[in-house]
Amino acid sequence: MKENQYQDLIDVDRDVGRASFGLMSNQVWHDDPKRLVFVLARYKFVARLLEGRATVLEVGCADAFGTRIVQQSVGTVTAIDFDPEFIQDAQNRLQAQWPLDLRVHDILSGPIQNNFDAAYSIDVMEHILPEHEERFVENVAASINPNGTAIFGMPSLESQVYASKQSKAGHVNCKTGEQLKSDLERKFHNVFVFSMNDEVIHTGFYPMAHYLFAVCCGVR
Repeated sequence: MKENQYQDLIDVDRDVGRASFGLMSNQVWHDDPKRLVFVLARYKFVARLLEGRATVLEVGCADAFGTRIVQQSVGTVTAIDFDPEFIQDAQNRLQAQWPLDLRVHDILSGPIQNNFDAAYSIDVMEHILPEHEERFVENVAASINPNGTAIFGMPSLESQVYASKQSKAGHVNCKTGEQLKSDLERKFHNVFVFSMNDEVIHTGFYPMAHYLFAVCCGVR
């Protein structure tokens, strides 16, 4: 390199190799690169809220491409998904510097009995059929300790008019901000809902939000 400060680039490339996208992040980067910024911003929001927690569970990690952002802020992350192809893909890309406990597990079949300090689920709840939603939330709540925090992120109902054909095929349970808060309050004493547009989190008017985050504490 012509500038010495960039020698680290050569060293990492030689010693570690080039990082690769996961199955899902690869398609996003191919079809709509800016969307990857939005997805990673969701992980950053979770990482900041859970900073310092010792043990954290990710429910529905898919290719776990964004999970490393949360790993930067917490002790350990256990990431689960019901699709073994996603878990295998994530395992194939693991690096020693970023150890991750990856497991094939369908949260609808039962909780993960580790008594985690916190759990989060990004872009999963909208894929859960309404008749299975209560079991989904209960099993996430049962995976954390009584003083733990659960974070759920999902596209808003209002956003679906702009959703892609692929997204609409899987989005069977989108909600308004008020619905999300009300439904989660059946299992948590405190539910705080945030709006999100692109990569910006705010406290604005729910119907104008493309995405919603619910931060829940106090398991009932």
